[in-house]
Amino acid sequence: MDVAVLGAGVMGLVAAATLVRAGQRVAVFERAADITASAAWRSGGMLAPDCEAEIADPIVVALGRRSLALWPSLVPGVATNGTLVLAPPREPGVLTRFERLTRNHESLDEQAIAGLEPALAGRYRRGLFFPSEGHLDPRRTLLALTTWLGEAGVPIEFGFSGDPGSLLADRIVDARGLGARDHFPTLRGVKGEMALVRSRDVGITRPVRLLHHRHPLYVVPREGGVFMIGATTIESDSTDTNEAPRVTLRSAGELLTQAYALHPAFAEAEILELEAGLRPAFPDNAPRIEVSGRTIAVNGLYRHGWLLAPALAARIVDVLRGDTSPNEALHADMAQR
Repeated sequence: MDVAVLGAGVMGLVAAATLVRAGQRVAVFERAADITASAAWRSGGMLAPDCEAEIADPIVVALGRRSLALWPSLVPGVATNGTLVLAPPREPGVLTRFERLTRNHESLDEQAIAGLEPALAGRYRRGLFFPSEGHLDPRRTLLALTTWLGEAGVPIEFGFSGDPGSLLADRIVDARGLGARDHFPTLRGVKGEMALVRSRDVGITRPVRLLHHRHPLYVVPREGGVFMIGATTIESDSTDTNEAPRVTLRSAGELLTQAYALHPAFAEAEILELEAGLRPAFPDNAPRIEVSGRTIAVNGLYRHGWLLAPALAARIVDVLRGDTSPNEALHADMAQR
């Protein structure tokens, strides 16, 4: 093969698909038993680069905007109906701060919020709308990527326990996340917790972020009245990536309480799942692409895996072709801002 991709999370699968489209012969190798083991399976799938500008490094915002443009060409079902940001009526200051730190938004009054999301009518006096943002269903997307790769003749070997250095490939793309601590000793795990609930009484049609000084929340709609509720970012010093992280009682209570605060009908929602994923991050929470011999390593996507993967995959192709250095590849989108 031309390229062996290590890792079948969102970064590995998107890299494999992008490499195939660039004319490479690719195979994927994943240590876990199946695709459901990745943190990407337990995530929101929000494509919100403008919102992330509140706290993220500018390089994340620039790469995220590039990814948002690339996603519809990779898989079907990418929604681009924007993000609604709200704050409790008693905390107007958090919305003012968010407005100051972000761009490309529209200020909404109570009537405009009701027009955008009728289910929230009369509950919020002011909000921000980011019309160019989007979201996708992570599980459907992971399955769609594996199906596409299979039809393209790309083998995916789950349960791989061999030595990556023994793989017969011209180049190796290392997208193992926390599994790459042997290469990136400064990687740390950041736990994200989420709830999947079903409610027929909540008609939210786009991602909604509810700001709060201690317990922010986001709600992402999926099909069949299902909603993903998340927001927690918890530092984890666990080095055992074979053991799945667990949701704590406190986090579950905070997530579900804040969902009820967003809309009281969530009080009667069915809880389908409480899940947690461990995401890889460097000390600066920014991604990296590094080259060592025949290996191109990409890591440190933090909580931005879905937001960054397509842009990083395109940059990996540039590096593989010798068109640019890793540092130039990462900062190319910054120059286009």
